[in-house]
Amino acid sequence: MEIQFTTKDKKWIQKTIRKTYSKAAKNPGGLFRYPTGHEGLMALKYDPELLQALPAEVAASYCGVGNPFTLGPINAGDAVLDVGCGAGVDALFSAMRTGPSGKVTGIDITPAMLKRAQKNLSMTDLKNVRFEEGSVENLPFADEVFDVVTSNGALNLIPDKTRAFGEIYRVLKSGGRLMVADEILIGELPTEKNKIIKSWAQ
Repeated sequence: MEIQFTTKDKKWIQKTIRKTYSKAAKNPGGLFRYPTGHEGLMALKYDPELLQALPAEVAASYCGVGNPFTLGPINAGDAVLDVGCGAGVDALFSAMRTGPSGKVTGIDITPAMLKRAQKNLSMTDLKNVRFEEGSVENLPFADEVFDVVTSNGALNLIPDKTRAFGEIYRVLKSGGRLMVADEILIGELPTEKNKIIKSWAQ
């Protein structure tokens, strides 16, 4: 079943996402049904060597739902895009892997999260990362510029997934890789659109 969202629906969803993740930018602890911060990174088996190199305050801001790096490598020199980058923790891990010859870009729709990502970046020595505001439904990049696109707990929040995946594949180079960790619905989708929209607030 394909649900058609109006412009008003989409604006309400984005407003709700920004409200929730503005709180998470301050402290994600207790906001989600899964472990966050250093505990979450450990539970999801992030690379211990890279985790040790991450400042404790940066690790504390992590609120991903999985570990996208279990799906494939980030190689030296790769150009990486992290969509729905949040506080930027996965983008920083990618930057550690690409080395100075690589480039990592994180985008998010929540200004408070981007501000936290910039703060987290400032606590590292990494020079190959940048963060900017943007939506995966309308990526502000040319075609075929990234070797890897990562996403962690963000694509489930996007109303127009067909457009989002189309944009991701547009910006990926030929042979590029999409590495996603996310949540999915198990069971029947509600038949009423208002119930689906309200689920974004949970």
